[in-house]
Amino acid sequence: MTKEELKEIEGKLLSEKTKIEGEMAKLKEGLDFGDDVDNFEEETDEAEERGTYLGIKKTQDARLEQINKALEKIRRGRYGVCEKCGGPIERKILDVDPESLYCKNCKRGL
Repeated sequence: MTKEELKEIEGKLLSEKTKIEGEMAKLKEGLDFGDDVDNFEEETDEAEERGTYLGIKKTQDARLEQINKALEKIRRGRYGVCEKCGGPIERKILDVDPESLYCKNCKRGL
């Protein structure tokens, strides 16, 4: 992979990271977990809202972790190397999923 290709992928990863962090901040901002629960319905709504937020947060935290791993691999010169078999990750996979940790064959085995 050329330096230009790596820079392009790094830019995509950084852009996605910023986007996810921004979306999560907006989502958290809109939550209302106050002490002003007046009735059981309001308490139920807040519990549901919190559950939804935590589910989304868990998924996005996992994506951020993968993005950070990919960025670290770029810095160390190990980007595009499968974490399972040590072989190259196909460019088609990296184009679609730049934070991918595995090659096509190892993904099949998961």
